[in-house]
Amino acid sequence: MPVNKTNATETTKTKKKKAAPRRIKAGAKAADKRKAAVASQPAAKPSLKAVVADALADMKALAVTVLDVRGLTDVTDFMIIASGTSDRHVRSVAQRVVEKTKEAGFRPHGVEGQQDSDWVLIDLNELIVHVMLPRVREFYGLEKLWDITATKRAARA
Repeated sequence: MPVNKTNATETTKTKKKKAAPRRIKAGAKAADKRKAAVASQPAAKPSLKAVVADALADMKALAVTVLDVRGLTDVTDFMIIASGTSDRHVRSVAQRVVEKTKEAGFRPHGVEGQQDSDWVLIDLNELIVHVMLPRVREFYGLEKLWDITATKRAARA
């Protein structure tokens, strides 16, 4: 009988040894599931302005200006004006803005001027992006047209 007790004790010890790693694995699996659940949750959606600014910076757009036109028009809230070095650069910058905004979940309502590429306009509803050649930007002077200081806005109201 002592042999049976030893065998029974050894069997119990063996079971305990096997059970401990299983608990660790189960705990690790639970932690992995929690990490996967956190990773699968969508991150905070970046703002449209931030997405556009990043796309313009990626493509090395020149003289980027953001204008707040909320009190001046109902068409849009902001205008971003940027320049490109050539017609190909203007076209590439505009395409990157469209690509990045679509990836971020914002759908452009329209894109105008991609054929000529002197001036490409991207309508993103709350934001309008103008990408232009420097000579076209200087000629039309959109900053002067839309950039009204706070004192002028107060006097206008």
